[in-house]
Amino acid sequence: MSNIANIALSALQALEKKGEVIADNIANVNTDRYKKRRADLEEGSPYGVKLTVEKVNTTIETLGEEKAEPEASNVDLAEELIDLIVNRSSYTANTKTVKAADQMQGFLFDILG
Repeated sequence: MSNIANIALSALQALEKKGEVIADNIANVNTDRYKKRRADLEEGSPYGVKLTVEKVNTTIETLGEEKAEPEASNVDLAEELIDLIVNRSSYTANTKTVKAADQMQGFLFDILG
């Protein structure tokens, strides 16, 4: 397979894992003390896509008061849904790239064969 297809395949793998992170965040939107995770895509070395996942620690400080209730989750559902839509579109685009590379390779083999 060509480098283009390999790059797209690595992106598909990273996007699948990013989708799992988003799903975990959405599932825990109402879980007390849950800290959301953020998945960022980066350029891989020497080519491809790399995924970095980190926990987002945001705390609400109260001045001199003890909290009677446990800290709520820091997941913003609207943000997660937007990330989910972008992730789905990226997955679709990379799937089309793999299909196009496969077709181009097939045409090349037809010409040579």
